[in-house]
This record gives sequence, C-alpha cells and structure tokens, in this order.
Amino acid sequence: MTFFFFLPSLLLSGFAFPFRGMPGWAQAIGEVLPLTHFVRVVRGILLKGNGIGNIGPELWPIALFAAVAMFIAMKRYRQTLD
Repeated sequence: MTFFFFLPSLLLSGFAFPFRGMPGWAQAIGEVLPLTHFVRVVRGILLKGNGIGNIGPELWPIALFAAVAMFIAMKRYRQTLD
C-alpha cells in the first residue's frame, strides 16, 4: 500500500524531476501531495535561507494533510477498541 503512495509522490513532487517541466495534469496531482510542499520548504531553507514568513504558505498543506491523516487514524483506532 505504501508503494502506491510513495512512488507517485516521489516522481510528481519535484524531487526527482523539475516540477515546472511536468505536464499540467502531473503538476495538478503534485500540488496535492505533501512531499511537494516539503521539498519546497527544505529547498527554501537550505538553498535560499528563507524564514518562516517565506515558507509559511507551504506549511499549510502539510499541516492539513497531517490533520486529515490523524483524524482517519483516530477513527480507525477507536473502531479497533470497540
């Protein structure tokens, strides 16, 4: 299951290939993936020296993904306890 999420995430995030060089449909899928935003945050900090003001817009999609994943995990965990 992880393979089906990890491989497209790796290929469409801009980590392996330039994001702007991808077709439009691939960019649209890549924008939804949290790894895309994580790569932008890391590159911004390490290569450009960006601060929290510059990377803030990229942190929201990561936080949203984490919140949704946590909600699903909590629901699944409660189901196993009952």
